[in-house]
Amino acid sequence: MSVTTPQTQARTEPRHTTGFLSTRPVWLVGVLAALAGAVVTEAFALIARAAGVPMEAASPGAKEAAEIPVGGFGGGVLFWSVAGIVLAVVLARWAGQPARTFTVTTVVLTALSLAGPAVAPHTATSTQIVLALSHVVAAAVVIPLVARRLSLVQR
Repeated sequence: MSVTTPQTQARTEPRHTTGFLSTRPVWLVGVLAALAGAVVTEAFALIARAAGVPMEAASPGAKEAAEIPVGGFGGGVLFWSVAGIVLAVVLARWAGQPARTFTVTTVVLTALSLAGPAVAPHTATSTQIVLALSHVVAAAVVIPLVARRLSLVQR
């Protein structure tokens, strides 16, 4: 190799993303992801409502279905996202692979959450499908945003 030929070395240091979310605390990214997930999920529910899907569901043990109010889907996303944000903060602090652990855990929890709509008594099948899909919609928004931020955690 000549003195004038530059040597190419494999890049061993991690790539740093300079995007807006990559520089924010994990908890803040979680809050922003939860807000985005709530908006998208509520929009999905409003579209289903406009398409004529009855928005009445019952909890196990209930004698009849109750109406799911407008805002109920978004509120549910915000409520359950609190647990996801706490999980993300804990994993960012103590997990060896926080992004992977978060993704696997939350995907499994999302899959388990699909059992709720499936067994909802006194609930139309179309409503059960919308409820289950809303879980997937929320997860599809929230999980990747938080996992991306966790992938940038420095040890």
